[in-house]
Amino acid sequence: MQLTNGLMQRLTLRHPIIQAPMAGGGDTPDLVVAVCEAGALGCIGASYLAPAQIGEVSRMVRARTSGAFGINLFAPLPAPDQANDLRPAMDRVAPFYAELGLPPPAVPTVQSLPFNEQIGVALESGASVFSFTFGILPPDAIVTIKARGLFLMGTATTVEEAVALQQAGVDAIVAQGSEAGGHRGTFLGDFDRAMVGTLALVPQIVDAVRVPVVASGGIMDGRGIAAALALGASAVQMGTAFLTCDEAGVPNAYKEEILRASEHETRLTRAFSGRPARGIVNRFMTEIDPLDARPAILPFPLQNALTRPLRTAAAKQERAEYLSLWAGQGIRMARRQSGGALVARLADETEAALRRLIDLRSADAE
Repeated sequence: MQLTNGLMQRLTLRHPIIQAPMAGGGDTPDLVVAVCEAGALGCIGASYLAPAQIGEVSRMVRARTSGAFGINLFAPLPAPDQANDLRPAMDRVAPFYAELGLPPPAVPTVQSLPFNEQIGVALESGASVFSFTFGILPPDAIVTIKARGLFLMGTATTVEEAVALQQAGVDAIVAQGSEAGGHRGTFLGDFDRAMVGTLALVPQIVDAVRVPVVASGGIMDGRGIAAALALGASAVQMGTAFLTCDEAGVPNAYKEEILRASEHETRLTRAFSGRPARGIVNRFMTEIDPLDARPAILPFPLQNALTRPLRTAAAKQERAEYLSLWAGQGIRMARRQSGGALVARLADETEAALRRLIDLRSADAE
């Protein structure tokens, strides 16, 4: 069964599958290439990369695949409110620093990456897709990206955000359901009110906009892909499923936690970065961001800077209890395999799911 639609044709995809950009190292060049070579869209999460690093990673990908690939940045955010007293947040994480053999935490500072320079390098990267999250890009950036012929995608967690993105000029919208792992892309209104499940969110966004919609959140196998297509999505974006691939750049302890965990063992937290994100519950999360208290947590990206040395040391020591174990609610369906094998399996499962629906329809007609 050959699946195709306008988005797939525009991006020359054989399968309606996008590997989610995962800033922080999860989406290695090896993983992006494997996904592209298998007929899906591999993406580089470049938000934490300096311009020179974006250029280097992009060259590594382009040298090994002729397939379309994407590059992703955070939309520019206003500077965070500086807390009058940083000490409570620093004192809260200090015991964890000590347990990992680190010196006491220093006052966190945020070194702003030059967004315009990042975009400039991204435009020269050979990418076919430019995607973004956390807001809307400045109008001049949108004009520049589209003038260079890149396919532009923004992330929405509500219908209101999707409409705003369409009005800004995006070519497609990633509808991020509440099941999704990692940071929430919410940028209009309250985070709690934007916790809409994928099954409910996708068709409402499809009905509200004229551009293609990409479903994201809790999709881990071909049944989920078939369901998203039935809801009107043109493709799906998957992150957690790719984190346990052989080529994924996360610590082995992180992969093992994904393979061990169940669907009820994730929740939203601000403990690691200061911005709500879904991950597997671990000791750091429960002690820094308990459900029954208002914790001392700095706003994003200050909290992210405060916990980065801790997370880096924990990754080297394979200590999962200190890692930001971003993962979605479909976690029980994660498997260990190569990126190419995962895409092939997803394609086969999607076809099987769609054929079951066709068979049901045929049986009803008899």
